[in-house]
Amino acid sequence: MAVQQQMNAREWAMLVFLSLLWGGSFFFVGVAVKELPPLTIVMLRVSIAALALLTVCKVMGYRLPKTPGVIRAFFGMGLLNNIIPFSLIVWGQTHIASGVASILNATTPLFTVIVAHLLTSDEKISVNKFAGIVMGFVGVATMIGPAALTGESSSLWGQLAILGAAVSYSFAGIFGRRFKAMGVAPIVTATGQISASSLVLIPVALIIDKPWLLPMPSGAAWGALFGIALLSTALAYLIFFRILSSAGATNLALVTFLIPVSAILMGSLVLGEQLEAKHFIGMAMIAAGLLAMDGRLFRRKQAAQ
Repeated sequence: MAVQQQMNAREWAMLVFLSLLWGGSFFFVGVAVKELPPLTIVMLRVSIAALALLTVCKVMGYRLPKTPGVIRAFFGMGLLNNIIPFSLIVWGQTHIASGVASILNATTPLFTVIVAHLLTSDEKISVNKFAGIVMGFVGVATMIGPAALTGESSSLWGQLAILGAAVSYSFAGIFGRRFKAMGVAPIVTATGQISASSLVLIPVALIIDKPWLLPMPSGAAWGALFGIALLSTALAYLIFFRILSSAGATNLALVTFLIPVSAILMGSLVLGEQLEAKHFIGMAMIAAGLLAMDGRLFRRKQAAQ
């Protein structure tokens, strides 16, 4: 079944909410990474999220499929959507600032459009989509500012790690489409892939990090871990797979343009940070990019003519 090229109001609302959840993940990681090593953070993130989603599935009467094909798909999705990108992002944030990570993460739509064009038959690249991606990325770069890429906290390897995560996310968006064809509900898909990730990461983190030898994390670190696990992972993936099943990988990837916007707005409202002119200019460019990718505005103009 082909995905719809244009999102409806409900899907846009879910996309904005998802950007708020994932926008907070950079903050949570920034807090936790000061006290815990990357693999331990990722392991706890997926393990806590898996327990939460398994509980939700049990309460709602859902069961995880036991067919070999679906199980293999869970592990494949977990690798592309959790293990690789989560590890690269957390490791990258030990070398670069979260602002730099967010701008590099916003390249995901560019990679997704290219991958979708090559690997799918119903998400081909168009002039509008390409123009929208360019405008959106420039908008994100405008908001963050060039200083974020030239500061002392920047590192080539840290930046490459975040780009690698963006590439992995783009393949995950395409790979995840198969669950709809398999008849797997979004909540089951989210639970299966995060549970598979936990089964892989728990032994790896135990062997490499030996977390039982680490100092006990502070209350702030534990709060960040539960925040990133329950809000930025468990709840976020429920929304992620629901949008993916109906709107497709290319539309879903637009969330990475909204994440820096939500991060700036949360900083202004919660932390009292002041918005600068570059933020408003960047958000305007991102809005223009989203409209271009959606195509609705251009179609209305053509219809009027």
